[in-house]
Amino acid sequence: MKRRDSLKALTLTSLGAAVLPVEAAVPAPPETPIKVPGGRQKFEAIRDAKLMAEKFFTPRELQTITVLSDIIVPADAKSGSASQAGVPAFIEFIVKDQPRWQTPLRGGLRWLDNTCVKRFGKQFVECTKAQQLQMVDDIAYPKEVKPEYSQGAAFFTAMRNLTLTGFYTSQIGIKDLGYVGNTPNNWEGVPADVLAQYGLSYDS
Repeated sequence: MKRRDSLKALTLTSLGAAVLPVEAAVPAPPETPIKVPGGRQKFEAIRDAKLMAEKFFTPRELQTITVLSDIIVPADAKSGSASQAGVPAFIEFIVKDQPRWQTPLRGGLRWLDNTCVKRFGKQFVECTKAQQLQMVDDIAYPKEVKPEYSQGAAFFTAMRNLTLTGFYTSQIGIKDLGYVGNTPNNWEGVPADVLAQYGLSYDS
């Protein structure tokens, strides 16, 4: 092989190595290990993590959901509000876990904003508290809803059901119910009066 051909071959070889993708030379970072909660299987934990990483609602839609959920379950002296219990995040997860909720909720949010614009000249979250409550009152009671508000009533019923489900399955909601569940008791032995009734004691 002539010297010129040899140099050409070496040049082409070096160029080929130079244009290799960077990814081929740099190892990929290790994947974050999936934590598997008790009572769950790994494939379920992987699916949950994937759903959590996805986004469905826009920030504006989540803002409306937050306001609505806090109207449904406001904070009081006993417990926090729906948003403090994480209900908006719960609803965001549900619509990805159960896609059948996506169209009714997104459509309902749009209906709510469009109706508020017609009535008050602004979207729901921009309305005053009194206007928001007035709008909710008009769609909160299905048997009393005007025909033109039937879509809003169906949407609010879905929102109410999801909000209450999310709230009463949260730590705040469970505490609000006073539910103890399978929490182990602090066993201190047989009460002294029962022991005395049978002439027994722990010292004998």
